[in-house]
Amino acid sequence: MVNVIPDMTLIIQIINFIVLIGVLNLVLYRPIRGIINQRKEKVEGLETGIESFEQDMIDKDQAIKDGLKEAREKGLEEKEAFEEAAKKLEKEKIEKINEKARQDLAQIRNQIAADIETARQSLEAEVDKFADDISRKILGRAV
Repeated sequence: MVNVIPDMTLIIQIINFIVLIGVLNLVLYRPIRGIINQRKEKVEGLETGIESFEQDMIDKDQAIKDGLKEAREKGLEEKEAFEEAAKKLEKEKIEKINEKARQDLAQIRNQIAADIETARQSLEAEVDKFADDISRKILGRAV
């Protein structure tokens, strides 16, 4: 059986262990913790950036929707204004066409009346001749 007797080597080993922990802390643990803290801050910054970008995206999306809604309303108003102007223009053109048609109809009626009057005068001038011709044919002799 082996008995362990504490002697000076145990104290040296304890001191060696404490020095090793101190050196490892200075050389290895602190830089690693610093890097981990930097990464943590960077990740938090990125998360904050992502959240702000998401909020900006939501705001811009809403702005686009509002802009589209306004554009549709404005377009509808302009369409209605154009339709109203077109109806007014159509009505004016139809009225002009109807007025022209009335004038042409009146002119044609006047022309027909003038032609009828000319034909009547022409026929009245020849009525005596026609009467003589008819009576000659009916009677078979000159009157």
